[in-house]
Amino acid sequence: MRKERPKNLDLTTVKMPVTATASILHRVSGIIVFIALAIFLTLLNCSLSSAEDFQRVQGYFDLFIVEFVFWGSLTGLAYHAVFGIRHMIQDLGHWEEMDSSSLSAKVGFVITAALSVLAGILVW
Repeated sequence: MRKERPKNLDLTTVKMPVTATASILHRVSGIIVFIALAIFLTLLNCSLSSAEDFQRVQGYFDLFIVEFVFWGSLTGLAYHAVFGIRHMIQDLGHWEEMDSSSLSAKVGFVITAALSVLAGILVW
């Protein structure tokens, strides 16, 4: 039995709900945090080997690109933490309806934006 149903192959016309965007970005932020952890553990290892290496690593943090990566890592960590807490609350049975889930995702975006601005103030 073959069902003929409409097919939409143009993915640019598909509008994802805010909850799907939040879930996908939560996974992306987890990857960012994992990669940042490797980078910063390497810098920590280098800085602990000698006083000269510590000075060299400290000098890295004066570069704009390193400050930007540090800010991006803090923003990714904040996003992952905020939406991880949101997912745990959903696991407890709250915010499972579409309306409350969308609202919690939007609130999570606002909280993450505020934490990102705070991280930017601290880094720069």
